[in-house]
Amino acid sequence: MSRIFVHGIGAVSPAGWGVAALRDALKKNQPVPTQALARPGWEKPLLVRTVPPPVSTPPFFAHPRLRRAGPIAQFTVAAALEALGGKIEKIQAGGLRLGIIVCVMVGGVNYSRRFYEEVLREPATASPLLFPETVFNAPASHLAAFLGSNAASCTLVGDDGTFLQGLALGAQWLGDEKLDACVVVGAEETDWIVADALKLFERGSVHGAGAGAVLLGKNSGGAIAELSAVTDSFPFTQTQNRAAAVKKMLAQLPESTPGELFCGEEIQKILGKAFTASAAWQCVAACESLRQNELAAASVGVVGTNQQAIGARFLACAGTD
Repeated sequence: MSRIFVHGIGAVSPAGWGVAALRDALKKNQPVPTQALARPGWEKPLLVRTVPPPVSTPPFFAHPRLRRAGPIAQFTVAAALEALGGKIEKIQAGGLRLGIIVCVMVGGVNYSRRFYEEVLREPATASPLLFPETVFNAPASHLAAFLGSNAASCTLVGDDGTFLQGLALGAQWLGDEKLDACVVVGAEETDWIVADALKLFERGSVHGAGAGAVLLGKNSGGAIAELSAVTDSFPFTQTQNRAAAVKKMLAQLPESTPGELFCGEEIQKILGKAFTASAAWQCVAACESLRQNELAAASVGVVGTNQQAIGARFLACAGTD
């Protein structure tokens, strides 16, 4: 893999909007409070960890493409814009070829549920305004439209580990000289359907929502970290169970000293299980620790919900060419 550097990070989580809120919650190491979510047909509500309203309304909420967008699109754009920082105007002016990769597992479930509820209730009056937000690619499309980017863009659908596959794909695009930079986002939203389904497989889990973003580039100038490696993806199969897949993934990562390995289970206990967003938060937390000079290297081990185990390695970067 060509040398690839991290130039920005962004986050939206149940801890709040921004990397600072995420970092503060992880430093406190206390679970973020849960909220009750009504489940039709049940007297007892489900418990979830939702994203709190922003302290002030972000200006991008008023963009024509985002006024009626679902939460997952709002989280995606917010995390990506934080990661992009001062590069937004250059992208909008056409001076920077930006690739966009959005990784999801559940996708726009809020609007999907609402749309199909209307279809089942009365097909003739089901609102066509809801349908565009039901497709997996909606968040990536909204982000590209907001930025005016016409470079490579795609949505990857899979479990938590798909975010690291997104990092590998972004690195490949950069290595092939297709782009100047690539923002990779993992995003999810919560709904009673997802929270209820999660309980069937992981009774003790609390579903969360939000997004995390990592901006990749080829130049080391101004970088906050280096993406030194992404391991192979080890799928869960009949002949390779979860434990065996995890063991093979960890074998491809350097042996970590205390604090260097960012595990999904630890972050999910604090912020909730948010699938691809949880994996993105792991990477954001790792890169932020490197930016704060707390570590010289950090590894991320992602054990997906139902598909794969995959890892990544980040190194501290001085930020000079």
